[in-house]
Amino acid sequence: MAEPLRIAYSPCPNDTFVFHAWSHGLVPGADTPEVRFADIDITNGLAERGELDVLKISYGQLPWVLDEYALLPCGGALGRGCGPLVLTREAGADLAGGTVAVPSERSTAYLLFRLWAAKAVPGGFGKIVVMPFHEIMPAVRDGLVDAGLVIHEARFTYRQYGLHSLADMGEAWEAETGLPIPLGAIVARRSLGEERLHRLAETVRASVAAAWDDPEASRAYVLAHAQEMDPAVADQHIALYVNAFTADLGAEGYAAVETLLARAAAEGLVPAVDPGALRF
Repeated sequence: MAEPLRIAYSPCPNDTFVFHAWSHGLVPGADTPEVRFADIDITNGLAERGELDVLKISYGQLPWVLDEYALLPCGGALGRGCGPLVLTREAGADLAGGTVAVPSERSTAYLLFRLWAAKAVPGGFGKIVVMPFHEIMPAVRDGLVDAGLVIHEARFTYRQYGLHSLADMGEAWEAETGLPIPLGAIVARRSLGEERLHRLAETVRASVAAAWDDPEASRAYVLAHAQEMDPAVADQHIALYVNAFTADLGAEGYAAVETLLARAAAEGLVPAVDPGALRF
């Protein structure tokens, strides 16, 4: 019997929704997965160390791992109207010299923030602090940091913390490029071989299709890992982050990824990437 594929993704509703069928043996003929849950900053590190077979990582991490991992054309998170937000305690706060909490320095959110801040914060921010994304809003609320860069369901819940949205990174990105926002990527070890990589892509697509065909089948799994999230918020989360690009990146999805990485490389934020390396 073949060894299980070691995979890692976040406990967020979009990931558990997408991978429910595969992780529960509901995709006929699929490799057996051995699942590990981890926040994005951890999975980014796992990929950089080459520790697992299949991972959900940030597109901001991709340039550092493309030699060892191939980008799968499905299963990830791209979209419109789903960008990270910069939150502050006071509306219209000035970030010059301030401390900003971010979920990862190798995240798309961070790249979008740096590209935005280069124009919007002429004095430059002061310090970046990395912390798990669910700790960021309390840290901003309690004055531990001056601003927080938030992702995922924080778009729907930040007002509960009395916070204000200073800027929407997605709005800035879409206004400049007209492209969707590339957030999370699914990567698989190149050493698995091209044939198996194609089979993995079909497995992920089948898992996505199964989730859409029977949304209630994954509901208990989604809510069990959603950190006490309100079910209605979990539903909003899935509706926003699981879309046509999850089933297939397509030409527009690849264009978004290429544009993000090219702009970030031009600013010295990531190594330059050959667009051909994004496909296998």
